[in-house]
Amino acid sequence: MIHYKRTTCRACGGERLWPFLPLGNMPLANSFLHSSDEFADEPRYPLDVYFCADCSLVQILDVIDPEVLFRHYLYVTGTSETIAIHNREYARVVVDLLNLGQEDLVVEIASNDGSLLTCFQPYNVRTLGVEPATNIAEIATNRGVETVNKFFNPKTADEVRRDYGPAKAIIGNNVLAHVDDTQAFLRGCAALLADDGMVMIEAPYLGDLIDRLAYDTVYHEHHCYFSATSLKQLCESSGLVITRIDHLPVHGGTLRMYAGLKSQHDDHSPDALAMIEEEKRAGMSNFATYEKLAQDVAGNRKAIVSLLQKIKAEGKTVAGYGAPAKGNTLLNYCGITTELLPYTVDKSPLKIGLLTPGTHIPVLPAETLLERQPDFVLILAWNFAEEIMRQQQEYRNRGGRFIIPIPVPEVI
Repeated sequence: MIHYKRTTCRACGGERLWPFLPLGNMPLANSFLHSSDEFADEPRYPLDVYFCADCSLVQILDVIDPEVLFRHYLYVTGTSETIAIHNREYARVVVDLLNLGQEDLVVEIASNDGSLLTCFQPYNVRTLGVEPATNIAEIATNRGVETVNKFFNPKTADEVRRDYGPAKAIIGNNVLAHVDDTQAFLRGCAALLADDGMVMIEAPYLGDLIDRLAYDTVYHEHHCYFSATSLKQLCESSGLVITRIDHLPVHGGTLRMYAGLKSQHDDHSPDALAMIEEEKRAGMSNFATYEKLAQDVAGNRKAIVSLLQKIKAEGKTVAGYGAPAKGNTLLNYCGITTELLPYTVDKSPLKIGLLTPGTHIPVLPAETLLERQPDFVLILAWNFAEEIMRQQQEYRNRGGRFIIPIPVPEVI
């Protein structure tokens, strides 16, 4: 079965799931097309967002088979300068925090092309990646990062522990949201973890999604949108305790949760409990907050489309920058096709030459901006806007202007 719909909450098992943000029938955000021959058979699935009235977890209920989503993947972490800097600092923090030595094992789940694990090499610790995408795992292996090409679950955790021993550090960057059975994933982490080890999970923060109106981070790969409140519920269901929680700016707002085994820790850390109280005061456990979010999302769509139509009416030209999954949610929800955005550009060789899902916008090399010098560039990868504008300084010097679409369309 490629698609099915859940009826219970992933964190607490409750059934009081209230819909608030209907984004419509959407193509899969990373299912880029090769030619117009594929247009007629392009599948679409409902993309609606729900709030759990029992534990406040925000989630989608329409689940796509992970074999379809992740076995062949087009996103690689190694193309961004911002992420490279983030990864080097992340590795340093982990090594210092756990006092890692050459016998200690660092396991990264959904390790992608191995970019983060290579940052541990100067510290002479053992590393292992677990990556389900066969094409991406091959890239990591070819760059010298030992990688197990499997989905992570309790069975995989047992196999890794048997073959490599317990992990002192387990890292999961932007993977927890991709998992349908979230509790089983975290139970697998607990089973693989050494007694004195730590699980470190990075996930987009729900508070930033609300504050930044980042609805474009919703797509079928992202089942959940986490707060400290919902992470606490999930840890308690999985034998883990939050020992520290950081709020980071990367990816437009990220939580990094540090968790240890419940058998080794008495209670959740004061900073985690304080963040949970802060979320209550901010209304993140109140359904009215999400009803207001849905209204603002509809307003954003109207504003973006109006701006692009105005640019076209004035005889100006516009292109996109980036072909991220989030951009495809925005393009499809707003109904932006080649009529308003003739092409977008990207640095990833895995996407260049393809067509965006649903809207069928050509993805061209980044060099195209200087070759064609459009009047405006809509930054679809807005979470890397500063990096992109810095790299495209020559385009700006020639008079080009950028559009940041979220939270309110802004011309720079």
